[in-house]
Amino acid sequence: MSFHAGFACFVGRPNAGKSTLTNAIVGQKIAITSSKPQTTRHVIRAVLHRDDSQLVLVDTPGLHRPRTLLGERLNDLVRTTWSEVDVIGLCIPANEPVGRGDRFITGELSELKATVLAVVTKTDLVDKATLARQLAAVGELADFAAVVPVSAQTGAQVDTLVDVVTGFLPESPRLYPDDMITDEPEQVLIAELVREAALEGVRDELPHSIAVVVEEMFDEGDLTKIYADVYVERQSQKAIVIGARASRLKEIGTRSRQEIEALLGRRVYLDLHVRVAKEWQRDPRQLRKLGF
Repeated sequence: MSFHAGFACFVGRPNAGKSTLTNAIVGQKIAITSSKPQTTRHVIRAVLHRDDSQLVLVDTPGLHRPRTLLGERLNDLVRTTWSEVDVIGLCIPANEPVGRGDRFITGELSELKATVLAVVTKTDLVDKATLARQLAAVGELADFAAVVPVSAQTGAQVDTLVDVVTGFLPESPRLYPDDMITDEPEQVLIAELVREAALEGVRDELPHSIAVVVEEMFDEGDLTKIYADVYVERQSQKAIVIGARASRLKEIGTRSRQEIEALLGRRVYLDLHVRVAKEWQRDPRQLRKLGF
């Protein structure tokens, strides 16, 4: 029996369900999810091990029209990733009409050598007739290698999608060891979980302004101590993140600590500080310091 291994990524306009789908396939929280667009900033690799194949999922930021230096760097990252993978799944939500953003990305993908398939996401939000119409509309966008409807929320068709994607991977030995689920350093994953908690419920002007850096992390007995800084761009945003009598910051700490304990499988002490880094999205030096 031949073994297949390779790289795949899901692309689409912001909020098309890419990261949620990656998590559903791997069965573990690796890419952070949020109802805010542009949540993903790092290319995170998640590895799915099967008897006959190894699928390495690359999670990229959404392609968008950039307004800052950070935006430009994220777009460059996306295009570099696209040129290096074997299979690309274009995610289009079942509950929204095919739009300009979908056409724009389809055009960008047409010049690549990767196998491109369409993934119609969020099928649990529509009835059968709506889904049938959407599948037909998506099929007319381009000559996709396959069109697969899925729901990451209910798990419907997720295994089918994995079968289809791995079917397009090249014959190859294993690329990663069996016990590896992601090559992302723990500290980056932890910072992402804190950022996800900080994004919950903040007003729309804030998402892009939040960055998190884990400054220190060490074990003390059966406890892991983590010291992290949450960066915002303005003093007024700092007040929003901290909240009245530090209520918001406590909430962020509690929520992210639970996720981090689940990730590490041990008790965690988490110490968060909110700091202002003026206009960091436009400042090359600050971007470097914050890991971009």
